[in-house]
Amino acid sequence: MHKIVKILLVVLGAIAAVLWFMLPEKEVPTAEAVASGAMNGMFIITYILLGIAVLFSLLFTLKNLFANPASLKKTLFVIVGFLIVVAVAYVLSDGADGTVEEMASRGVATTESTVKKIGAGLNVFFILTLIAVGSMLWGGVKKMTNK
Repeated sequence: MHKIVKILLVVLGAIAAVLWFMLPEKEVPTAEAVASGAMNGMFIITYILLGIAVLFSLLFTLKNLFANPASLKKTLFVIVGFLIVVAVAYVLSDGADGTVEEMASRGVATTESTVKKIGAGLNVFFILTLIAVGSMLWGGVKKMTNK
């Protein structure tokens, strides 16, 4: 399997090198350069490699997760905790703060639901930031008091 992966990577590298030399010169207009076959080929190779990396990362993560029941339990606690943070953030967000009218005056169609979801996303970010900073401070204080 290892040899097959090495051969596949060498072949993809050779194809990418050929496509690299086929890329348009910098004097070519941007619209024409983006539409070139070499550029599309490079993007396709990138997407293939990204897909392979994501697939194998996910497979090995799930394999290791289900191999150890203690880590599975810990992961479920983290997922439930994250869902609680998302629920709290959604409840705290407000969609009726005048943003809908402001966006409509600028020509951007939006609804109160969209504004509430954006607010919830910002609240999730802030809550998770507070949790991260708090846990770092807690760990630092705990380490200082144990010495």
